Amino acid sequence: MTPDTPTGHAAPSPSAAGFVPAPEAVQAQLCRRVRELRAERNWSLDALAKASGVSRSMLSQVERGRANPTLAVAFRIARAFGMPLAELVEAPGVGSQIAVIRAADRAFHYRSDPDCTIRTLSPLHLEKDVEFYEVQLREGGGLRSSPHYQGTREFLTVVKGRVRVTSDQDTEELTAGDSANYRADVAHTILNTGRGGALVFLVVIYS
Repeated sequence: MTPDTPTGHAAPSPSAAGFVPAPEAVQAQLCRRVRELRAERNWSLDALAKASGVSRSMLSQVERGRANPTLAVAFRIARAFGMPLAELVEAPGVGSQIAVIRAADRAFHYRSDPDCTIRTLSPLHLEKDVEFYEVQLREGGGLRSSPHYQGTREFLTVVKGRVRVTSDQDTEELTAGDSANYRADVAHTILNTGRGGALVFLVVIYS
């Protein structure tokens, strides 16, 4: 569905206005579409590799935005999904500049262990100074980090539960709705001190 302008007329798509996406945008869309299509079909990487004739390792790199596939590789992937190459690299709702990270996209699950689960909410393919994470801490679990680069800070908001934030020698207790920012170029810890799980959103800003 195309959104309407304030006058009620359909807004022209970027492509209709002569917009030509940059190669980086095409690559980003390709890796997103491959992940989404594989998830919709409930295919493993091995299943897609078998259907496309592209190696599992190459597909993994493509999905993470760490490899720029050749035209032949992209064509094989599109053929495996039963669509033309143009449809594979074209965003749904032609020319959309909205990048979506789906909740079920395993490529964005950064870490999962007995203490916590971390999901990155930042695009994997971008070199960036800001990173955004969803962190779920199990009861008694914690996220202990070594010092990051000089000048790095973290901004944390508690969505659920109770956590203790420690940055070097400083410590604060936070509950749902509380936010804190602190130095992350020193040893720092986020510890679940409440009952049940805790959920926090974490933004890391590198100097």
